[in-house]
Amino acid sequence: MIIDVNAYLGPFAFRRLRHNTASSLLALMDAKKIDQAVVSSAAAITYRNPQAGNEEVAEEVKAHRDRLIPFAVINPFYAGWQDDLKICHEEFGVKGLRLYPKWHNYGLSSPSCRELIQAATERGMVISIPIRVEDNRERSWLLNIPDIPLDEIVELVKAHPKARFLLLNGLGYTGSPLGRKNNGLPSNYAIELSRLSALLANEIGQLITNLGVDRLMFGTGMPFNYPDPALVKLEVLDASESDKDKIRSQNAAAWLGL
Repeated sequence: MIIDVNAYLGPFAFRRLRHNTASSLLALMDAKKIDQAVVSSAAAITYRNPQAGNEEVAEEVKAHRDRLIPFAVINPFYAGWQDDLKICHEEFGVKGLRLYPKWHNYGLSSPSCRELIQAATERGMVISIPIRVEDNRERSWLLNIPDIPLDEIVELVKAHPKARFLLLNGLGYTGSPLGRKNNGLPSNYAIELSRLSALLANEIGQLITNLGVDRLMFGTGMPFNYPDPALVKLEVLDASESDKDKIRSQNAAAWLGL
């Protein structure tokens, strides 16, 4: 079984996305033998009101809840986010959030963001944070959104030891306290592998050694990315099949209560 913790539905403001409807994404998943995927709204990354994107995703996944697991995009600087969080959790049944501080112009250390994380944690929701959305070379000339510095993530996981953070679209963790052994950080975060190397530098293998295999999860970034590279990484990874099964699905299933 494979669970992809890093997938999206809907349009994106700056490029055409294929396989961005529930039916077309599921067809791609079937072709690649991916059983379930955590999805959020690609449109909500640039919507002034992200809740509109959450509503669109909730409608898309309604008939496919056995395979598509919705996460909400919440902007803690947008008025009424508390109501949006309640609706997403209680009515739409989302299991977590995706936060875009650089796109939505707030800091992870801001009081409003910390309030959102606390509220989501109290609801038992996973908080996923994409370190980036697109490769720098693909970004529109209209804007320049930086990646989230890993130092900011370090401070966040320290400040919220009871929260559960899922870090997406990142790399370089082994050069940060996040990927080091005996780093003094709470074990409240997991790392998704779509941008990590399985050969050469083999950051995936280093993270397994330093953090333990329970802290790694499978993800592709589709439909922003093709799923094949992430699948190949698991095939060539120098790890036992039992460890690979944890990365493929077991770790995500435990976090998501599946």
